[in-house]
Amino acid sequence: MRIIGHFSSKKCGMQLVRGLHNLRPRHRGCVATIGNFDGVHRGHQAILARLRERAAELGVPSCVVIFEPQPREYFSPDRAPARLTRLREKLQLLSEQGIDLVLCLAFNRRLRELSAAEFVHATLVEGLGVRHLEVGDDFRFGCDRAGDFDFLLKAGAAEGFSVEAATTIEVDGERVSSTRLRQVLADGDLGCAEALLGRPFAITGRVMHGQKLGRQLGAPTANVQLKRRNTPLSGVFVVTLEVEGNVFAGVANIGMRPTVESDGQPHLEVHLLDYQGDLYGRLVQVTFHRKLRDEQRFASLEALKTAIDADIAAARDYWRASSLMTSQA
Repeated sequence: MRIIGHFSSKKCGMQLVRGLHNLRPRHRGCVATIGNFDGVHRGHQAILARLRERAAELGVPSCVVIFEPQPREYFSPDRAPARLTRLREKLQLLSEQGIDLVLCLAFNRRLRELSAAEFVHATLVEGLGVRHLEVGDDFRFGCDRAGDFDFLLKAGAAEGFSVEAATTIEVDGERVSSTRLRQVLADGDLGCAEALLGRPFAITGRVMHGQKLGRQLGAPTANVQLKRRNTPLSGVFVVTLEVEGNVFAGVANIGMRPTVESDGQPHLEVHLLDYQGDLYGRLVQVTFHRKLRDEQRFASLEALKTAIDADIAAARDYWRASSLMTSQA
């Protein structure tokens, strides 16, 4: 990936800068927010909307500062929460939110050892020349997470930037958060996940060559690259797959595939209903609509085939009344 480049979406062009050393004088003077923004859910969207408002008021660009890897992935890679969005997906979603600039900082030992004061000075003052900072009131940063909202208020008063706490967004009386979103996805509650996200949950990845087991079972699948240690949801789902603007109905298995020999990595395999074509190497988006069942270990491949046939029938039932299936007929 280029160090400095434009990340384009249907709505706007957004600039990505990787590392403080790649900031240029033209990047100074902005309104900013800092965080993981994993999932870019409705809570995040409220922060970004306020950021755009402040940027427009001051006539300066909007900037989101994110970390890669996310801090908990750095400290405990095997126990870190499942990613809701990989970097590519997160950048796309931030771009669609109308953000002008993303500063992506490598979370490493050097960054981890910066004190809160050093982080503010290096990143916000010297690096970005921040005019205004928008953060969640529970935001923590710096070595041993010593920096908090009150610290930022004092730093802003000393360094000449204003600080504002983002308004908490609630759905069904509970705060919208990445933690809550992971929980409802793990529970298979896709309706609640959609309410928290403001859109259905989806995963984007490239179609890779797999073991071709689905073909042997009479249900060829697109093996979508996850690039994740673990996934926020697992089981068999009714899905749609979008590729180059075309949307197809299907059924997908995501998880560890307990019936076949495991490589220890999660897999996303999508069988498309009534589709003939080659998807290898294509970037696709898989959107999850309904959970059919949990993953199961079957006694034989024949039993697995019977279950897959039932899953496909259930997916057809789901789409039967839908214009999506009608349009593909």
